Parts: sequence; structure tokens; C-alpha cells
Amino acid sequence: MSRAAGRLRLFARALPRLVLQRAGRLLGHRQRPAEVRRILIAHHLLLGDTLMLTALLAKLRARYPAAAIAMTCPVPFVALYSGKPYAVEALPFNPHDAGTVSAILANGPYDLALVPGDNRHAWLALAAGSRWIVAHAGDTPDWKNWPVDESVNYPDTPTAWSDMAAQLADGPAAAPFRASDWPMPAARSFALPDQPYVVLHPGASTPLKHWPAARWTQLADWLASRGLRPIWSAGAKEAAVVAAADPQQRYASYAGQLDLAQMSRLIANANALVCPDTGIAHLGRVVGTPTLALFGPGSSVISGAGEFWRQCPFVALTERDFPCRDQTVLFRRHKDWIRRCGRSTRECGHARCMDALGFERVHDALQGLMANGKALGKL
Repeated sequence: MSRAAGRLRLFARALPRLVLQRAGRLLGHRQRPAEVRRILIAHHLLLGDTLMLTALLAKLRARYPAAAIAMTCPVPFVALYSGKPYAVEALPFNPHDAGTVSAILANGPYDLALVPGDNRHAWLALAAGSRWIVAHAGDTPDWKNWPVDESVNYPDTPTAWSDMAAQLADGPAAAPFRASDWPMPAARSFALPDQPYVVLHPGASTPLKHWPAARWTQLADWLASRGLRPIWSAGAKEAAVVAAADPQQRYASYAGQLDLAQMSRLIANANALVCPDTGIAHLGRVVGTPTLALFGPGSSVISGAGEFWRQCPFVALTERDFPCRDQTVLFRRHKDWIRRCGRSTRECGHARCMDALGFERVHDALQGLMANGKALGKL
């Protein structure tokens, strides 16, 4: 089935339901289901944003202990959910793959659907037969919001995305995350480094999140001087970032060699993880490894620990109030308290915000984390 055919099938199923939904609203007959047995979380977010939805999974499981909960998930991330944290089933989803769309539609109907981030996926929830759809208010353009029954406003005070997503579900907040809440995913065998070691992951989705290569070199050398093995990690397209930090290949590198399930194993067995504000930082939190995340253009509030992750050994290091971190939009919604930067390399030629994180600050923060790791039995 082609991509176009998949879209036609989705809208062919959604539009008649939208007509009935609108009629029910006009007549006052449409109500939130009193009994919730099946729940769908519909999204197609990046890795970090997806992992931060864990707060929503935990809250839903506490609120609806007997419900069947399914979450759409970008195909590369599905393996991380093989242990079914909070008894949630991850449904492979690629909006451009008609096969995954058809499988999700066939998996319905649902009593309740929650749509974090992009409200276009409310149409997927409607096509899958969701009886009540909840999403954050204010997405644009407005057609994305047509299937939404209940809109939840962004908070008026600084809040982590994990806690914002959890507000889509009613009821009290979930208990803070513990690494034991997330069963380790099955992973193909590979040779783990000899312990003790620290994972250094310098890659990111944009060069504007890169910390200077010379400082990564300093950090690796400092770790080695303390008897800790620096272990390089990077995605398949990020090998050049590792090569710049370690041109002589003095330290072991797993750059481009591991899938996400294997990465979770590598990080889980490490004494600490250092990386930019990227999805791997959130994977470090999930597996309970002391994690130092270096924030430049991103918001250390939105991607920080918040309430749900507050007990995790995690430090979000940033230069506060950096002048060009001045954009106030998240997922096309505006709030005055939001301070982030989503500029491209065409708009910003060099990330001065990452330069502002000097080696000494990173060194000191990592020392503190490793002291915490020692208390956790990681060192």
C-alpha cells in the first residue's frame, strides 16, 4: 500500500466519525466515557520527547490499573519498550508507512486517546475509533484540532515537558520514576567495555548542540587520569564528531555500532554518561545512570528533570538567560516563560551557548555526579 493510499484510508475512516462527533456535540450527547478499558497515546516524537512521555505512561497506569494501554512509537524506538514498562504496548508507527498506519487502525477502537505534541495525530486516534480524544490546546493550523474533544492548556509557569504531557491525563501525578520501573529491553549481544567506564556521547541532531571537540578531549583525558575508561558513543552519522575529539583513537569507540537497545545496555553498565541535550540523555535517566546533559540552545527546564524525574541522578548544565535563547514556542504553542532556540545553522553559524559551558564547569558537575554515583553503587 502506498503512502497516499494509507492517508486516504486514514481520512476515509476518520471523516465519517468526525461528522458523527460534531453532531453529538451539537446535540449534547457526546460525553467522556465513564469506563475506560482501552487507551491510545498517539504521537510521532523524537527520542527524547518520546522517553519523557514516561510520566504520562506512569500516570495512566496508576489511574487505570486494569486498562490496556497502547502507544504509537517511531519504529527505531520500539525495541526500547520490549519489556513493556507500565504494561504499555508500543505500536510501530511511521506516518509515511501505510502498513504501520493500517495496523494501528486495526488495533482500535479505544475509549480514550491522548495526543501529546502534534495534534495532527488526533486524526489517527479518531480513525482508530477513539471515543474521546484529549490534546494540548492551541496547535496550528486549526484543522489538526478538529477531532479533539478536550483541550488542555500549557501551564502558565515553567514546567518540564514530561510533566506537561502527564497533564493530559486526569488524576494525581504519578510517583517519581525509578529505574526499576523500566525493564531492560532485549538486546543483541555485544562486548561491553571493562568497568569502570564513562560513556561520552558528543553527537547531537544539530551541530548547534555540539560541545567543542577540544573540551571533549580534555574530559576524556581527565577521566583516564582517574582510572575511568572514556568510552565514545555516537550515532551512525556522527563518527566525525568522535574523530574530532579523539583523532588518535586513544580510547575505545562504539560510534555507529549499536542500536538503541544495545545503547541502553552500554549506558546502564556505565558509571556515568556525558552528552549534549539529546535523546541519549533521556535514555541515561531511564536506565538510572548518573547523567550530565549539556544544554545550549535547548531549554534545561523543558527537557530537565521536572517533578517526575526528580529522584534520578541527572544534571542539566546550562548558561542561564543566554541572550539568543529567546524563542517562546514549543510544538507551535506560545508561552512567555518558554526560553529556547530552534534556529538552524543557516540562522546561527556557531553555537556560542555551547562554548559558554567551560571545561571547569563540566568537570565540576561530573565530579558531583560521580560522587552521587558512588552512593548509588556505580563507582
